[in-house]
Amino acid sequence: MGSTATAFRVSSSFLNGLRALFPENLSLRGSTNLSEHQALKNPWYIVAAVAFSASNRPEAVPQVFEHVLEEMKSSPCEEADSKLLAQKLREAIFKSGLISGYPKAINALKSLHETMPEHLKDTVIRRNPNASLSEYETNGQTLWRTFYGEQADSVQGLLDSIYPDMGWFSRTIGYGLVYGHTDIISSLETSYTLVAALIAGDTPQQIAWHLDSARRKGATLEEIRAVREVSVRVAEFSGIQWRHPIPEVEPVQS
Repeated sequence: MGSTATAFRVSSSFLNGLRALFPENLSLRGSTNLSEHQALKNPWYIVAAVAFSASNRPEAVPQVFEHVLEEMKSSPCEEADSKLLAQKLREAIFKSGLISGYPKAINALKSLHETMPEHLKDTVIRRNPNASLSEYETNGQTLWRTFYGEQADSVQGLLDSIYPDMGWFSRTIGYGLVYGHTDIISSLETSYTLVAALIAGDTPQQIAWHLDSARRKGATLEEIRAVREVSVRVAEFSGIQWRHPIPEVEPVQS
C-alpha cells in the first residue's frame, strides 16, 4: 500500500490498552468455537476493528489483525486459529456495514485483504445463497426477539410505521440474512459489532438499544462497558466528534 494508506499508525501500546479494558478470564459464553485460541476469547479486536472501519480508518484494520496474530504466536497456535481470526474480522466488518455503510466496510475489507496471507483468505460464500427470503424472514424474526426482548414489538412497530419497507428489510435482510449467520461470530459478538459501529456513527437511540441487547444476550456489565469504552477510544483516536451524549450501560430487565 502507498504512503496514504500507511500514514495512520496505531501503536501496540494503544492496542494493548484496549485489550486490557476487558476483564480477564472471559468465558466463552455464546462462542461459536469452544476450542478457539486463548487470544481470541477476548473480543476487543472485533470491537476495535469495527470501530476503526466505522470511523473511516480502514488502514487500521490490518494493524489490529497483525497485532492479534503476533500475540497468538507467543503460545501454541494452529493454522486453524489464524484462519478463525481472519474470518472473525471479515465477518464482523461485513455485519457492521449495515450500520456504518458498505462503502466503509468495503474499504476496510479491501485493506485487510491486501495484507492478508493467501492461505487465510476466504474463497467461498459463507451464507446460503439458495435459501428463500421467507426462510430468512422467519429466522430474522426469531433473532429480532433475542436482540430486543420486551422492546421487540415496539421497535418493529416503529420501523413498520416510518416505512414498511424498512421494517421488512430489517427483520429479513438485516436480522435474517446478515446478522443471523452465527457460524463465525456469535450472536453476542454480533451485538458488539453493532455497538462499535453505532458509537462511531453518533446515533444514541440505536446505541442504547444494542447496549441493552448485549446485556440481554448474557454480557456482564463489566464486559459491555468494556465494549463501549473500546469503541469510544477508537473513535476518538480516529478523529470522531460527537454531537450527542453516548448512552451509558444500564442493567436490562428481562
